[in-house]
Amino acid sequence: MVFKDILVQMDNSKSSPARLNAAINLAKIWDARLTGAYLMPKPYLPAYTEVQISSDILEAQAEEMSKTAELVEAAFREATDTAGISAGWRTIESVSAEALAIHARYFDLAIVGQSNPDEELFIGDREMPDSLILASGRPVLIVPYIGVHDSIGKNVMVAWDAGQQAARAVHDAMPVLKTADKVTVMVINPKGGTHGTGDLPGADIAEHLARHGVTAEADHVTTDMGAGDMLLSRSADLGIDLVVMGTYGHARWTELILGGVTDHILKHMTVPVLTSH
Repeated sequence: MVFKDILVQMDNSKSSPARLNAAINLAKIWDARLTGAYLMPKPYLPAYTEVQISSDILEAQAEEMSKTAELVEAAFREATDTAGISAGWRTIESVSAEALAIHARYFDLAIVGQSNPDEELFIGDREMPDSLILASGRPVLIVPYIGVHDSIGKNVMVAWDAGQQAARAVHDAMPVLKTADKVTVMVINPKGGTHGTGDLPGADIAEHLARHGVTAEADHVTTDMGAGDMLLSRSADLGIDLVVMGTYGHARWTELILGGVTDHILKHMTVPVLTSH
C-alpha cells in the first residue's frame, strides 16, 4: 500500500500555505494526486438579527464567501501547477467535519491543519481535526499551525501503548515508515505482560516493523510528566519530524473533560501527527 490519492483541506488561514506546501512535498515523494478541499460556509447571522437584515446584505455576504473560495482555489492551482503534480479541487458547501469526512473516505490520506485558538474561520471550525479523525475512517495527517520543516517523515516517532488505536495507526502509517530514515518506537510508562507493552517495551512492534523492512529502535521512559508532554519533549530532543499515534482510546468527551493524550497533543503539537482511530 502507498498513498496515491491525497486530500488536503484548504482555507484562508495564515497556516494554509504551509499546509499546502507540506502536502505538495508529500505528493511529490509518493507520486500521488493531490486534491484540495474547501469548506464553503453559508451566510450566518444570529437568529435575533435575521428580521433586521435585508436579502441584499445576505447576498453580498454570500458573494464575498464565493470570492474567498475562488482565491483559495487559485492559490492551490498555482502552487500545484508550479510543482508539476497531478491535482484536483472540490468546494464543499458545508462547514461540518462530517461533510469533509465523507469526502476523505475516498482518499488514502487526509491532510488538515491544527485548530488555532486565535483564528476562527467560521462557526464550527473547532470541530476540526477531532471530528474528522473520528468520522473519516481514514488516516489523517495534522499539520501544526506554527508550520513545519521542509521534510515530513524522515525521522519518525511511533507513540506505542499496545492499544487498538496505536496498532491501527502503525498499519495505516506503513507507507511512511518504510521510507523513513529513522523510526523510534516510544513507550511512555510501559505496562508489562501479554496485555501490555511486553517485557521489552516496544520490542514486539519493532520486530513486526522489521518484517516490513522498517528498522525501528525501541525506546521507553518512566516519568511523572504527562504522557502528552513527554512525547512532545522527546520529539524535540530527537529532532522528530512526524509522530505516528492512535487517537481517542477513550471516549472523546472523557478526554475533553478529564484531559487525555490525544486532546493534549492536538492542542500543543509542535510537529505533524499522523493518526488513525
